[in-house]
Amino acid sequence: MPNSQGGPEIERLIQAFAKLPGLGPRSARRAVLHLIKKKETLMQPLAQALGVAIEKVGICSVCGNIDTANPCGICQDPSRAALPLCVVEDVSDLWALERAGAHQGRYHVIGGTLSAMDGIGPEDLNISSLIERVEKLDVPEVILALNATVDGQTTANYIMDLLGDKSVSVTRLAQGVPMGGELNYLDDGTLAAAMKSRRPVTD
Repeated sequence: MPNSQGGPEIERLIQAFAKLPGLGPRSARRAVLHLIKKKETLMQPLAQALGVAIEKVGICSVCGNIDTANPCGICQDPSRAALPLCVVEDVSDLWALERAGAHQGRYHVIGGTLSAMDGIGPEDLNISSLIERVEKLDVPEVILALNATVDGQTTANYIMDLLGDKSVSVTRLAQGVPMGGELNYLDDGTLAAAMKSRRPVTD
């Protein structure tokens, strides 16, 4: 029986799209069909952009951001050096704060949160490199901009304990971030208000 999907190449493309966040098999199939119908105006530019990204885009060895430079542009910006270091779970959170203009200092992406249920421990996150940066650099303040989830709070408490004996001020986001909320889905005004309303961490 002939392949109703148009061949193994198209099926592989659909399967690849289906692995993207927010896209299931049906959505992936619709996206692929749309790209094929617009091959010259959509598919070819997308393929070219992906090729360039594969060649040039990488992870910053200092903070964990994604950029074409290593260290990334934020880490290389001298105007951010003496400002607070903002700790986030994921690059999408970093981009959200940058988009909102809520933070003018540098960042550290830890790559997730501690989760006993998922088997994620401190050794699976970029926490040790965070402590090394704080010890090495003259960081005046560490802002824990982690998501207001149970795992986010657990991770924040763990980092607070590690920084407890360091000569650095540790603050957390305050007003504007609801429990269970994720930074990447908050509006710019809420992010900016939360950053401005941060408060010192106390036991």
